Amino acid sequence: MITTRPGYPRWHTASAQGPRSLNADAVGAYAAAGGPGIAFALADGVGDDPAAARAARTAAAAAARTPVHKGPVEAVLAARQAVRELGAGDAVLVVAMPAETGGYRIAWVGDARAYAWDGTTLTRLTTDHTLAEYFRARHQPVTPRMEHVVTTSVRTTEPHEIGTAETTSAGLLLTSDGVHKPLTGSGIRAVLARGGAAELVEAALARGGSDNATAIYVEPLEADVTTVRFPVAA
Repeated sequence: MITTRPGYPRWHTASAQGPRSLNADAVGAYAAAGGPGIAFALADGVGDDPAAARAARTAAAAAARTPVHKGPVEAVLAARQAVRELGAGDAVLVVAMPAETGGYRIAWVGDARAYAWDGTTLTRLTTDHTLAEYFRARHQPVTPRMEHVVTTSVRTTEPHEIGTAETTSAGLLLTSDGVHKPLTGSGIRAVLARGGAAELVEAALARGGSDNATAIYVEPLEADVTTVRFPVAA
């Protein structure tokens, strides 16, 4: 889906189920009347079952609808409360809220990612909360399996465990690991140089991606790309 609205940036989403039995990724976007801009959220359900998909949809919607003045950490905590009320299911999540001075404030749990993109340079804003990153930061050996084990999630996180970042960039990319793991940074840059959310998802699956693949792309100024329709969970 591609969205344009006077006074707001152009943004779009794309998602694909890939080889999984269902799509447990979800996105949320919400602009409150009189607010400073659009809040975005991308959630990736933990697992390949209906409970994971329901948790992702719930987390993305709750996070995106959190009032912007409360900030992205409170959005993650609102998602935590909503997911816990479900009784089952879990997800990882990244939230981007507009900052008063321009750009975005970011919060995340798990391995959903945020990047800044100005049309030329891609800057990763988040650090995966995975077992691999935990041991890598301590200069310990890492196995491939550790890349897929998250150390924080929506259901289990405590406030001090939520990652935060800020960017002044107007261009923003949120991805599930089904996009950024097959493509890596250089692959994402190459795709964004000629396309957007739909092209990222297609490229990730073409590279052998074995997971759901989802992206939210907020265009930098003067960008001109197209994408496919995707239902927004908001």
